[in-house]
Amino acid sequence: MPPQQAPVIGKASRRSWFIWFTAAIVYLLSVFHRTSFGVAGLEAADRFGVGAAALSTFTVLQVGVYAAMQIPTGVLVDRFGPRKVLTAALIFLGLGQVLVAIADTYALGLLARGVLGFGDALTFVSVLRLIAAHFPGRQYAVVTSFTTAIGFLGNLAATVPLTLLLAGPGWTPTFLAAGLITAIYSAVVAGRVRDTPAGATPKAGPVDARQLARQVRTAWRVPGTRLGFWVHFSTMFAPNVLTLLWGVPFLVQGQGHPAATASALLTVFVFGSMIGGPLVGSLISARPGTRMPLVLGYLAGAAAVWALLLSWPGQIPVGVLVPAFAFLSLGGPASMIGFALARDYNPLSRVGTATGVVNVGGFVATTLTALAVGVLLQLTGGQFRLALLAVVAVLVLGTFRMLVWWLRARAELFAAQERGEHVPVQVRRHVWDAPTRKVPAAA
Repeated sequence: MPPQQAPVIGKASRRSWFIWFTAAIVYLLSVFHRTSFGVAGLEAADRFGVGAAALSTFTVLQVGVYAAMQIPTGVLVDRFGPRKVLTAALIFLGLGQVLVAIADTYALGLLARGVLGFGDALTFVSVLRLIAAHFPGRQYAVVTSFTTAIGFLGNLAATVPLTLLLAGPGWTPTFLAAGLITAIYSAVVAGRVRDTPAGATPKAGPVDARQLARQVRTAWRVPGTRLGFWVHFSTMFAPNVLTLLWGVPFLVQGQGHPAATASALLTVFVFGSMIGGPLVGSLISARPGTRMPLVLGYLAGAAAVWALLLSWPGQIPVGVLVPAFAFLSLGGPASMIGFALARDYNPLSRVGTATGVVNVGGFVATTLTALAVGVLLQLTGGQFRLALLAVVAVLVLGTFRMLVWWLRARAELFAAQERGEHVPVQVRRHVWDAPTRKVPAAA
């Protein structure tokens, strides 16, 4: 079956903006549920009677499920449409948070976070598909940046407000209310969201497992896809590790800051990403050649920040933590460059698969690092400075592999030029990241 092309849209209607906003709220809820353990980690350790290594398993399982579901989610969205997938996502998110509310054993807590990870995995790709269907191509990057900004509001709600609720009503009422509200919102999505401006859901043919596996392998072999994977891997994992699990324990147990101060400091990641996302998106849209220099600059700065934090004698002052966290928060916006690379290096028929492959990168890095920090905390008796060296190790690994595939991607472009293949002028101007999309030689 030939691949379906993106619809040609002259101007988005008010109805399309309403549909997008309704779907963006789903992403806000998913980010809230994803990051809720960032401030609830200490309460979870007491509630389930577990240590650091077992506590890290909550995030490892949740993020692992998310990463594993990215490519299957793309298939589900193509097959059933984003409205149905988003509705299912809300049901799973609500169920998972209700299970979190009533869980009183470690096993049930793990099951709950796994269900949350499954629901979370269904959201972002679905919202992106709605944007592609309802908005013209020139607005795609802008509306996507608005979506991520709304998502960070969910992250914000999972910091100070959630801390106050856990200290007030408590664990069960807080998470039970969050789960029920999420599940109820599924009725709004089912009734208001439409997959296309015309309202019809495009039907895809049956999924051939062998053809899907071949598509994934083909996308993975493209140097630009690998480059996007390692960009995503290297840039987003460190902020995730802090906001999803280890930020509050590091600041409270490792640095001696009050819990309220710790949760307030995590809001720096939210505001930094909300401001940095549109700025980075606008810059790389206007100047694609700045993409890799931006990534390299961020990674070099992140290495310097971690060197400062882990070598600081005694308690790190808030005046140092705020700018350090503000810089690290730019990892989320920088990771979006990986999706732009996947789009540029692959033909339209394979862009969705390549995007799913790239999206796995950062969450694999988050899973490995969160687990490694927990294990090292257990082995070192709670020494955060030693345990967080896992972040530095993963940062070095990701940067090295990214540099390898950047050089290979550029070499592929030069080889195409030497073979006499036509390379569009916009590609020749941006040799920094040098998209390798091959087109027929000019006559």
